[in-house]
Amino acid sequence: MTAIEIVKHNGKYRGFECHGHAGYAEEGEDIVCSAISVLTINTVNSIDHFLDDEVTFTANEKEGIMQCYFCGEPSKEASLLMDSLVLGLESIVSQYGKQYIRLEIREV
Repeated sequence: MTAIEIVKHNGKYRGFECHGHAGYAEEGEDIVCSAISVLTINTVNSIDHFLDDEVTFTANEKEGIMQCYFCGEPSKEASLLMDSLVLGLESIVSQYGKQYIRLEIREV
């Protein structure tokens, strides 16, 4: 299962963490893992490429770990990209079920 935690503070995004592999299918065939990867990596790449927001990013593909946190308060555009990420992840949960992906939005 992939566990994804979206972190907010005072209603504003602080970042997100992903842990684990979905386990929907064998490595290289797992469409749930692939969909999660595309959404999360595209979000990070879009923030980096199109915006001036600074983030810290770490990843370990083998262990299925990704962490991305804003260094300051996210811009309006970065928040929109994060909203889009959450929408996409919620769609995956809805379509494939909670046995493959757990999404939590946590206020700190």
